[in-house]
Amino acid sequence: MVPVSNSPAASRPIGPTLRRLVAFGATGGAGFAIDAGLLWLLTARAGLDPFSARALSAPIAVAATWLLNRSLTFRAPSRGAAALAREGARYGIVAASGAGLNYLVYAAALLAVPGLAPVAALVAGSLAAMAFTYAGYARFAFRAED
Repeated sequence: MVPVSNSPAASRPIGPTLRRLVAFGATGGAGFAIDAGLLWLLTARAGLDPFSARALSAPIAVAATWLLNRSLTFRAPSRGAAALAREGARYGIVAASGAGLNYLVYAAALLAVPGLAPVAALVAGSLAAMAFTYAGYARFAFRAED
């Protein structure tokens, strides 16, 4: 028999910050799967080098996570075209900065560890960029319009 807690904490719904972090992690996981899957297809099946392959796989993963983060993680409200364009531009700035950081760590790992699997380098780059992009999306990209 499994004991059931009657504490008030056990019956409370998860807080908005925890919900957002869980959604961000799930969205990031989906983006990682898309990026890693495409990276593998492009290197193992299409014969591209890992640097060129990542230049193709990363933007596709970013587009997918944009849609998921907007609707699931940050629950951004519907906006007029101009406000949506501004939000999109802010998102693009954060995503590009995060992608740059991600690629920098990815390339550094590949160069520092000869023979390292590209997907292992992708893990390192993705983890480094995760903290940066969460803060950037929360505080800059999806901020309330003034």
